Amino acid sequence: MNIEYTAVIKQEGDWWLGWIEEVPGINCQEKDYEELKKTLAITLGEALEFNRQDALAAACGGYEAQ
Repeated sequence: MNIEYTAVIKQEGDWWLGWIEEVPGINCQEKDYEELKKTLAITLGEALEFNRQDALAAACGGYEAQ
């Protein structure tokens, strides 16, 4: 499954600010535009993995992965 996410990016002074529209809490800032895109991708991946692990733990072993 290939899911696409929307990065909202803007420049404010010397900084590039960005966030992922579909996932609250994924916010980053960098001095370089390309570095911001990389940081957003890494942060999104980490958040999704954390949420996945949290969901599996909440299922207490009685689940079927789809």
